[in-house]
Amino acid sequence: MDTNVLLAAHISESGASHKILRLIINERIDLALSTQILLEYDDVLKSEEILKLTKLNTEQIEDVLDLLVLLAQKQKIYYRLRPNLRDENDNLFVECAFASKSKYLITSNIRDFNGGELRDFEFKVLTPKDFYQMWRKNYE
Repeated sequence: MDTNVLLAAHISESGASHKILRLIINERIDLALSTQILLEYDDVLKSEEILKLTKLNTEQIEDVLDLLVLLAQKQKIYYRLRPNLRDENDNLFVECAFASKSKYLITSNIRDFNGGELRDFEFKVLTPKDFYQMWRKNYE
């Protein structure tokens, strides 16, 4: 799950991103998490600008991150993949999805993952809305 999905989940309780976070918390779907992604989540969500936007404090963010760590499938990354994406930080999510054999990588920035050399990976890149609609169709 890309950082932008976790951020969106805290901005709006009515969107697909928040519903996905609820699925994770309720253990209806699994989240693969690497140390690098956790550090990215921590860095972004605790920035002053984001704290104002979400109206959360640092302690609340830490509680959410602690819960995600508790629930997630922890994934060690032993090698770096560089599929020539536009944003170097997106490689963290590709590495985790690949190493964990995830079926999906959820991001609001699909265009950042289009192109490059992602065509041969086994996971599918979906928006939160598309993922949630697919999940509801198959599991509710």
